[in-house]
Amino acid sequence: MSHIGKITFCGGTGSVTGANFLFEVAGKKLLIDCGLEQGREIANDSNWAPFPYDVADIDMLFITHAHVDHIGRIPKLMHEGFKGKIYSTKPTKELSLPMITDTAGILGNNRKIGDKVDIEGMYSDDNIKRAFIHWSGLDYHETLNISDELVVSFKNAGHILGSAMVEFIYRGKKVLFTGDLGNSPSPILPDTEPIKDADYLIMESVYGDRNHESKEDRKKMLQRIIEDNYKRKGTLMIPTFSLERSQELLFELNDLVENKKIPIMPIFFDSPLAIRLTEVFKRYKDYLNENAKKVMIHDKYIFDFPGLHATLRSEESKLIKTAPDPKIIIAGSGMSSGGRIVHHERHYLPHPNNTILLIGYQAIGTPGRQIVEGAKRVRITGEEVEVRAHIENISGYSGHKDMDGLLEFVEQMQDKVKKIFVVMGEPKSALFLVQGIKDYLGLNAYAPKEGDSVIIDF
Repeated sequence: MSHIGKITFCGGTGSVTGANFLFEVAGKKLLIDCGLEQGREIANDSNWAPFPYDVADIDMLFITHAHVDHIGRIPKLMHEGFKGKIYSTKPTKELSLPMITDTAGILGNNRKIGDKVDIEGMYSDDNIKRAFIHWSGLDYHETLNISDELVVSFKNAGHILGSAMVEFIYRGKKVLFTGDLGNSPSPILPDTEPIKDADYLIMESVYGDRNHESKEDRKKMLQRIIEDNYKRKGTLMIPTFSLERSQELLFELNDLVENKKIPIMPIFFDSPLAIRLTEVFKRYKDYLNENAKKVMIHDKYIFDFPGLHATLRSEESKLIKTAPDPKIIIAGSGMSSGGRIVHHERHYLPHPNNTILLIGYQAIGTPGRQIVEGAKRVRITGEEVEVRAHIENISGYSGHKDMDGLLEFVEQMQDKVKKIFVVMGEPKSALFLVQGIKDYLGLNAYAPKEGDSVIIDF
């Protein structure tokens, strides 16, 4: 048997989304992640092209975490003949079912996509069900022997609940796929696990060209923005991602409310998916950090506090308009490209007393990106909306490491790592990080293009 491996970058290059990597080693064909490519639309047209490999030949799929840009094309993979095994951590498996089901519903209701491809066939209940029959959950550090010489395990990435780096060991050499790396320290999750001995590294670069505010500064900024909105008697909108950002924000608000650091006002948690996902967090307390566990000893409801209203039904969501100001609305989606937040934005963005606070990565072409870049008008649900509301941005609530954090992560393996492949970032971010790794650490790094293949010598 040849002692070389091959990695093909089938997605997740040149953009943040669409992670999909093929690793061929020890006679096996292994996929790492199978995500949707997203931008201006919930799903780019490129998602519906055939996969650049024979799906039936794939032996296993390893999932780093439950965000849609890492799991969103799994039903399509099933539809095209995948019969292998799927592996992730246990929380990732449990979070992935509502995430994929929600995505299937959104895609199924999108006429623009439905006119081009058979979404109902691809994202059928049967395809989703079969994926989870094939899917096994592992603990962090639990080893899976793929062959006599090839072993895989999950390391804690600290990005979202259950997020993992996938570590392959073949003939004593380590190949590490980072998935997304967490912006440690997190209010609720353990820090990203240090890895010191990877030989080959495939790493994300979402914030490869810039740094976040400090954790202390971001909380002060949040407090100040809430107080300013309260004084103006306005509505504060916070578009947020249903998974992790929503839960971290609720955790921070819980502290601000219970310690009387912000005035009491109605806070609407208007995201049915986020509400369902929050229940999973409560079942996986052991995956939270020590601080969050301690809080839960005396505060059973760390995602619930006075003034918080969870609005599951659409009728309840519509009634938010009638609630007096000042108030806060937390709703998906995080880039304002769908979800309930778009209806609130259409209603509240034109009024100067109101505020929109953007706290996560905003992809090129999304309304969120246009708003943060100062657009005076944005198209939301097919309608031109004037932007007169105050615009605030706190990147410190991102779930991704910033430039310094990424360089520090790589620095730990400086004495061992032979080559670094920088992926999952816009070209500017990826290339900036590549240069930083070369300049500051003197290591061999480059940003592959989609379809590139590299040979790894074991």
